[in-house]
Order: sequence, then structure tokens, then C-alpha cells
Amino acid sequence: MLAPWAGNPAQAAIATTALADCAAILSDQARLACYDRLSGGPAAPMSVTDSQPVSAPLSAAAAPDAGGRRVTEPLREPSLIDKAWGFDPDSVRYGISLYQRNYLLFANYTDRINEHPFTPIFNALEVEDQALDSIEARFQISFKFRMWATEDRRWGVWAAYTQMSQWQVYNDAISSPFRDTNYMPELMLSYRPGIQFAGFDWNLLNIGYNHQSNGRSDPISRSWDRLIVSFGIERGDFALILRPWIRLDDEDSDDDNPDITDYMGYGDITAYFKWRDHSFSLMGRGNPSTGKGSAELTWMTPKLLGPLRFYLRGFTGYGDSLIDYNWRQNTIGAGIALNDSL
Repeated sequence: MLAPWAGNPAQAAIATTALADCAAILSDQARLACYDRLSGGPAAPMSVTDSQPVSAPLSAAAAPDAGGRRVTEPLREPSLIDKAWGFDPDSVRYGISLYQRNYLLFANYTDRINEHPFTPIFNALEVEDQALDSIEARFQISFKFRMWATEDRRWGVWAAYTQMSQWQVYNDAISSPFRDTNYMPELMLSYRPGIQFAGFDWNLLNIGYNHQSNGRSDPISRSWDRLIVSFGIERGDFALILRPWIRLDDEDSDDDNPDITDYMGYGDITAYFKWRDHSFSLMGRGNPSTGKGSAELTWMTPKLLGPLRFYLRGFTGYGDSLIDYNWRQNTIGAGIALNDSL
């Protein structure tokens, strides 16, 4: 198929790029028609099923100019969701990547520290009231691993792990303990619908199992299991992720936190916006029947030192962590981060 350009290395290179673009087309009929156009033969007829919109390849495309020469178009930058979930056909098929935010807040201030769960422990140790500091450190590590994916990367199976800790690092009076640590393994099936509507691209549909616990014994043990479905739409530098969930463990049983959905609700919605390499997000969740919920606002600067960015996080409401699921507070923290969720 490269014979017409055999004497011209530049045109042969363009033709090779064009062949790669044809290979990235998802529809069999559309891909065959692309090959026919390159070889100069008649294009294969499109069937009714192949006339439906398909996602454009993310690699460069070679198209003829007014003089009949093939000109390579600029690379199309993968979208926010495509980059986060490896939907680009050229992405690594099996590999580890960052998942939720990886960050360290050097100082996280709360206007209402939650000492209630620790009261029996403090009493047993004869520790004075107000033993916990209102300023602590907070950090999170989070990564995911794609265990399986189709050739076009539109389907994938992921395992993920996230761990967040609240550390009373400045509290020398009680030996700087960790106030709480939340462990969250997940297993997810991801799919890229690639459907356009109302000016947005529906590029994410995930369904997954989520377990979250603090790994502690009574009276401060907290845990729950959920089935979470994620819907993600985007347009340019804006993305919206909706996550409804169903609690899987028996909320009527006498467990650590049977009423957690009264405060955490049955889903959340997060908006992401990028502007000049700054990242902003706003999350909201709640239970309308109880009137309880929460909101989170974050800001990340462009990279300042290597991959590190300045990170600012504000939170209000219930459920800043599992130990605080039924505790209302306002917090603000500042530190550094490696990545945003999108």
C-alpha cells in the first residue's frame, strides 16, 4: 500500500501515519473504507449500523490539501477522562497509574474537633479533656492498576487502592497519634460510551465494588461496602462526574455505623475545571430525607517543583472521614499534591 510513495521518504512517512489512523478506527466498515481511500480504490459502503457516530482517533490524521498532497493534522489532545482512565488506544494496556488525589496537607484546621469516639479511651487512660489538637496533618495515597483491557481500550477492568490518614503530628502531649486512617480497596469495570449530547461528550461509565474501613476495633471501628456507578461527561476543560451508590452491607444490623447513609447519602457529584494549568473541583453529597450532607472545594496550582503542586482543600458538613461520618465541622488545609482525580 506504500508503493506510490516508495521514492519519496517524506510522503511514505505520512502514509504510515495515515495507516495507523485507519487502524485506530473502531468500526470495521469505516476502517475498511479508510484503507480503500488510501489505496485509491472505491470506498466500502457504510451499513446502517456503521453510520452511527464513532469516536475520532486520538492520533494524528493525514488528509489531502488543495493540491492533492497529504498533510498531517495536529495531534488531538486526549480529554480529561480519556487521560485519567487510559481510553486512548495508544495508552499502556496494563500498568499502574495514579487514581484519586495523592497529597500531603501540612496543616489541616477544623473548627470542631471530634473527640466523642475517643472519650472511653481517654477516660481509661486518664487523659484530660480536649486532648486532640484542632490542627493536624492529613495525607492520602491512591493508585489503580488496569488488569484487563480491549484492544481499543474502551473496556477495562481496574483494581484500585486509596488510603487517607489524619495525623495529630503536632500533638506531643499524647505522642502524636494517628487520629484515623481510612482504607479503601476497589474493583471496577470501565467503559467509554463516546456519545455526544447537548454539547457534552459522555466518556465514562464505571461500575464497581468499594470497601471502606478504618481497620480498628470497637468502639471506634467504622466500615461500609458499596456498589458504585460512575457517569462522566465533559466538554473541553470541564468535566462532571455523578456517582450514585447502593450500600451492600446490612444497614439494619447492629454494626459500627448503621446510620452512615443518613449523613453520607446515596451518591455524590463532582465538577472539575482546568484553567491555565490550575485545577479546581467542587463536590457535593447529601441525604435529602435527613437534610445532612457535605461539600468539598479544592484548588491546585500548576506544577511548582517537579510534579508537585500547591494544594488547598476546604470541607464543610458531615463525613470528612469515617470516624467523623456523623460529625459536622468546617475544615481547611494547605499542602502539596502530585495529581488531581482528573
